[in-house]
Amino acid sequence: MKEPFHFVDESYYLIHHWQKINPQVVAGFTTKNGGTSSEPYESNNFGFHVGDQQEKVVQNRKRLAQKINFPLENWVSCEQTHGINIYQVTERDKGKGSSLYSDSIKDCDGIFTDQNHILLTLMYADCVPIFFLAPENNIGIVHAGWKGTVNNIVRSFIEQWRKSGIRKETIHVTIGPSICNKCYIVDNKVIKEVQKLPIDNAQSCYEQIEENQYRIDLKELNRLLLLKEGIKQENILVTSLCSSCNDTHFFSHRRDHGRTGRMMGFIGIREEKN
Repeated sequence: MKEPFHFVDESYYLIHHWQKINPQVVAGFTTKNGGTSSEPYESNNFGFHVGDQQEKVVQNRKRLAQKINFPLENWVSCEQTHGINIYQVTERDKGKGSSLYSDSIKDCDGIFTDQNHILLTLMYADCVPIFFLAPENNIGIVHAGWKGTVNNIVRSFIEQWRKSGIRKETIHVTIGPSICNKCYIVDNKVIKEVQKLPIDNAQSCYEQIEENQYRIDLKELNRLLLLKEGIKQENILVTSLCSSCNDTHFFSHRRDHGRTGRMMGFIGIREEKN
């Protein structure tokens, strides 16, 4: 499988393949480079909630907004809580959380819209970004850490789209840069929750390395959960990029012991030019 994320410049990647499906889609993931923040945020931090100076974060966001031609006032961000709440974004939500954390959409780890020229954004530093694209300009993104994964946030998201009349066979999904199974070690508490998931081969996603210690593959778990929900295998792309291994490009909460910035996953549909 080809790598779905293509490096644009030092500050971000794009899912170029999806532009073949819909030329107006802009979907990607930022790096830690090319911004203005200082240590320990290493210049290109997009998270307001990690102790960085607000004006530095806004500068980083404005820089990307110009590059991808999505003005900051059209961005939507969330107060992420590692839950499975999904929110439908409309025109009235434009600007929420874009320049100020306090007006973010509350208690939300998944967002979707069918409105053009709205940029959906979520923050990451090891958790799994999962991007969704369907016909009629339907787009979405979720934040799946281990809690979101074992509580099956992808099922919650797809159920919302089913209610909207979107057929599962038309949905395309890309699983983005996040911590890999070599870097992510968890304990029995997590594995017991994984074993409850409604998939037959969940055990293939983890490996015990010592007592109460397991390597776990969150990307693969979410891929299997997507298949369980009826997403076509050929419509699921998975990156090989690891946020922890690649210390040149990415922040990592696990690698950096919590003192780090946040990358941003983003997706939007540009308005067609007349």
